[in-house]
Amino acid sequence: MKKSYKIEVDCANCARKMEEAANATPGVKEAVVNFMLLKMNVTFEDSADPKAVMKDVLANCKRVEDDCEIYL
Repeated sequence: MKKSYKIEVDCANCARKMEEAANATPGVKEAVVNFMLLKMNVTFEDSADPKAVMKDVLANCKRVEDDCEIYL
């Protein structure tokens, strides 16, 4: 399953950190952040619950960039 989320992030480097944190989250097959569009596209593992996984993604992103936001 693939979903798109609106994000808020200040710079391209911060967006890269968010992408890396999202990709390191269990249940995420692939995450791609587009800084220019302020969007994160996430492809989930087949058995993953997207809502639960995205809560973990947000927590992981907040660890690397505390002022970022993902609108779930």
